[in-house]
Amino acid sequence: MRVPVSEDDWTRGAENAPVTLVEYTDYECPLCRAAHSVVERLFEAEGSRIRFAVRHVPLVSRHEHAMDAAMAAEAAGRQGKFWEMHERLFRDPPQLGRDHLLRHAGELGLDVERFQADLDDDDLARKIREQKREGVRSGLNTTPTFFINGERYDGPQDFEGLSKAVRDAAGNRQETG
Repeated sequence: MRVPVSEDDWTRGAENAPVTLVEYTDYECPLCRAAHSVVERLFEAEGSRIRFAVRHVPLVSRHEHAMDAAMAAEAAGRQGKFWEMHERLFRDPPQLGRDHLLRHAGELGLDVERFQADLDDDDLARKIREQKREGVRSGLNTTPTFFINGERYDGPQDFEGLSKAVRDAAGNRQETG
């Protein structure tokens, strides 16, 4: 992975966790939706051993609402609700149109007027496009794509596969760190 996780990323988990799992995702991608539940289960199982980061790769040529959904997550993040919106966008995938995003914002208690303005913010759009560019430079060619401690993970994206990869990475880190 060419760009390490930084304060510009949305992360969950301990900063000093032995494993950093980065997911490049698209909120309208059915495989990303499936991976979301795997990551949530993995996060529950591995807890303090994982720091999880999300980066956007809206596949706008295939997914009509992908960019708006990524913008919604970032806009919610500006009001401290990135993860709540992230969860909602994956749990409610058929409702990613602009009206639905505004409804989600209202239900999350966001300042909807500010949220709506942020949906059209060029700085947020630029951040998302840059994440996508860096992902491509790092070798991603589909969504979801995972990186574990900076290395692209090409194994099975089910719970067993990702869990084993995380445990292996944590073990390697403890042996070398």
